[in-house]
Amino acid sequence: MAGSATAMGPTLSVIAREARVSVPTASKVVNGREDVAPETRRRVTEVLDRLGYVRRPRFQANKPPALVDLVVHSLDSSWSGAILHGVEMAAHDAGLEVVVSAGLTRTRGGRPERGWLDKLCARGSAGVLFNLAELTATQYAWLDQHSIPYVMIDPVVEPSSGVVSVGAANWQGGVSATEHLLSLGHERIAVIGGYRRKMCSSARVAGYRSALAAAGVRHRPDYVRYGNFDQVTARERMRDLLALPDRPTAVFVCSDPMALGVYEAIAEQGLRIPDDISVVGFDDLPEARWATPALTTVRQPLSEMAATALRLLGRMMDGERPDGVRTELSTRLIERSSTAPAR
Repeated sequence: MAGSATAMGPTLSVIAREARVSVPTASKVVNGREDVAPETRRRVTEVLDRLGYVRRPRFQANKPPALVDLVVHSLDSSWSGAILHGVEMAAHDAGLEVVVSAGLTRTRGGRPERGWLDKLCARGSAGVLFNLAELTATQYAWLDQHSIPYVMIDPVVEPSSGVVSVGAANWQGGVSATEHLLSLGHERIAVIGGYRRKMCSSARVAGYRSALAAAGVRHRPDYVRYGNFDQVTARERMRDLLALPDRPTAVFVCSDPMALGVYEAIAEQGLRIPDDISVVGFDDLPEARWATPALTTVRQPLSEMAATALRLLGRMMDGERPDGVRTELSTRLIERSSTAPAR
């Protein structure tokens, strides 16, 4: 990754290690900064020449801005809109241009199709942000081989070792949602997760279980369902929960779009929110405020996550390496009208 030599030449971290200086100091020499001691500058310059370091082009007033790619799962949701907003604002501040692609190139026989990857290389993209995209080992290797830095935003599964990613504190969000319902006197609390294997979904469900255990409330396996982050599937799972002999009095739904499906299932049974059943979502998308009643939900800072990822990518494009590979931003509960004390 960023700390190893590649077919494109050594990275800045390799130069720093060989010259026995910090990465920021090596970056100053590369970029012509004057606040470096003469002996240090000489030592770094010698290593640059000896190892054949290739300086990455940076934004200058008389040159076009550096280009980065943003690959999102789709462009038809308010989730994607929040991600795009965060990237656009951070890119403007950094003097970068952004190319947006919807959907990740499929693979055949374990190999990436050449189209999207070749286009990325041909247009000279200096880095890539991936949102909700799962990369294969071959795709990781291709990016590393071409010395293209990349950052994952809310990765689907645990990324490969050393891959830089940004996400939300999903486990704590699940705890907060469940503790809120417990504080209202609910004990029969169900949860509808997203995909079982998706990292954020499993973390939110784990937070739900932890909060129940901490409160001494028995965990009921029949109260745990998965809706695949799909509104229609979530509606079906809520129908199943309402058909139980001892139906829940509250439900934590692991995304706001799924919560809308839960609303539909509850209305079908002639029940009312929150009088008969309380509902908590996760995301704080615009839909949460538009729902009737307005949805209590856990806010994850989507735009801030995207902006943080862009800033990390910019540092990597300059040859620096972030202090850690995983950055988590805080979540917080937003109380609205969909929760009330248990009867």
